[in-house]
Amino acid sequence: QVQLVESGGGLVQAGGSLRLSCVASGRTFSSYAMGWFRQVPGKEREFVATISRNSGITRYADAVKGRFTISRDNARNTVYLQMSSLKPEDTAVYYCAANLQGTSTRTGAYDYWGQGTQVTVSS
Repeated sequence: QVQLVESGGGLVQAGGSLRLSCVASGRTFSSYAMGWFRQVPGKEREFVATISRNSGITRYADAVKGRFTISRDNARNTVYLQMSSLKPEDTAVYYCAANLQGTSTRTGAYDYWGQGTQVTVSS
């Protein structure tokens, strides 16, 4: 069992930056690929970024490529999402997730999810 707790969300002006953190419980964090997803009301949860167990592989959604950076610190059981040049369309609840099988862009591939953190970007 893995429990995930996100933090770092908030209100920011367009063009600003935020860093989200997701802390995992347990001793097996390094066994999981990690992902960030986001969701707005009335829409499906969508892929944002994913990182492999040893940080060797990262993948991004086209909408955030060049603006967002995913990273992890296995010693701290933490995955991060650095978000820069934020746009109003980045407004969403952001979720982190853990995947024992490896990196994936599919929500169904992930085994554990956090409760989410709200990011609001004002224009």
